[in-house]
Amino acid sequence: MKINPISVTELNKYVKDRVAADEFLNNVFVKGEISNFKHHYSGHMYFTLKDENSLIKCVMFKTSTATLNFVPKDGMKVLVLGTVSVFERDGIYQIYCKAMQEDGMGSLHIAYEKLKAKLEEEGLFDEAHKKPIPFMPKIIGVLTSNTGAVIRDIINVSTRRNPNVYIRLLPVPVQGEGAGVKIAKAIKFMNEKKLADVIIVARGGGSLEDLWPFNEEVVARAIYDSELPVISAVGHETDFTIADFVADLRAPTPSAAAELAVADVEDLQYTINLYQRRLKMSLKRKTELMRLRYEKVMNSRVFKDPLNKINDYYVRIDRFIKSMENSSIKKLKDSKLEAAKIMTRLDTLSPLKTLTRGYCLTESDGKVVTKAEDLKSGMEIDLRFQDGNAKAKVI
Repeated sequence: MKINPISVTELNKYVKDRVAADEFLNNVFVKGEISNFKHHYSGHMYFTLKDENSLIKCVMFKTSTATLNFVPKDGMKVLVLGTVSVFERDGIYQIYCKAMQEDGMGSLHIAYEKLKAKLEEEGLFDEAHKKPIPFMPKIIGVLTSNTGAVIRDIINVSTRRNPNVYIRLLPVPVQGEGAGVKIAKAIKFMNEKKLADVIIVARGGGSLEDLWPFNEEVVARAIYDSELPVISAVGHETDFTIADFVADLRAPTPSAAAELAVADVEDLQYTINLYQRRLKMSLKRKTELMRLRYEKVMNSRVFKDPLNKINDYYVRIDRFIKSMENSSIKKLKDSKLEAAKIMTRLDTLSPLKTLTRGYCLTESDGKVVTKAEDLKSGMEIDLRFQDGNAKAKVI
């Protein structure tokens, strides 16, 4: 008996129809923990619902998300009401959620929040402790898996921005048990050997469990103690780990970390060329200004007729000398007149002037006799006349 084969599409459609015919699967109420949550720009939500042993993919379209009174995120325990159906193109079955409500927090998320609060209280997230990223690092140290897209993205972006930069990869496991300890040891090793100018700790996106090594305390303290600046680039833009808060700089993606760490030489060259053009224009304007000032100075009167200023000073000096001479003559004349007046007054008051009118002075022993009672009989006295002296005797 010949069996005719069917296509994959026909098989997926058959399974989808059988699932759709099951009334139980059309209205399931499931509890579990959210993992690998993605909120698409279209408004739809994609995530995985899991328990200790299994997981199932879920999608919640924008028309249903409007009823949510909380923001779903990894680690949350939720109750989901929806329909199980098969996505024909990929041949997978998933829950199409109609409604969702919180059912408490997952254990990993609780541990995450507890450690975050502890380290924040200790000051590991303080901005004052964060180190600046070097402007032009020569060596970029990368801690990530040596396989996968992360290291390729970092190398591609870094070398495109600066072909001379050196990427030093120190391979580390980025998920699984013991990965956190190995990451912390790699950070310390980079510091001890001074293997780089800046360190990028990176991995791609994943669930909370996948990113958990970067939420471990040992990694956080290794980043905090690092003397080399550390850029954290773990997961996607919406993923936040403890490493992001402790690091000196957080990058939303590994590619963005490479852009933040490595300066674009083309941009630098453009900036240098721009500064050169500005400098040339400034020098040109300055030279033109100095030339105009020089011409103005050289055309000034002092340079065309330098003796003119000196002649002006000569004239002023002559005026000062003439003024001083006139002042001196007037002063001397005034002084002579004043002296003549004083001499006339003195002459009028002089006792010798009195002698010209017929008077004489009587002196005894060189002293003027002013009273008759001072004279004694037989005393010899001197008489001073206008034209001479004579001696006399009192009788």
